[in-house]
Amino acid sequence: MSEARIAQKGPYAVELEPGTYYWCRCGRSRTQPFCDGSHKETDFQPVAFEIEKKKTYYLCGCKQTGNQPFCDSSHKEL
Repeated sequence: MSEARIAQKGPYAVELEPGTYYWCRCGRSRTQPFCDGSHKETDFQPVAFEIEKKKTYYLCGCKQTGNQPFCDSSHKEL
């Protein structure tokens, strides 16, 4: 199994509109924190998630969260 790359040691603060999004799980996407298809060379798949309310969300950048795709402060342990 491939190992996720740490895209950044902290969350991505993104304002999202209601809709479906795909969070990059592998850490290789050039459009972090969202998937751009770079995972095709790995064992990872993006994480689909639904947003119902427009607001700022904090998406995991270290790829170690236990609450995918949202930051749970796992980056503080790296």
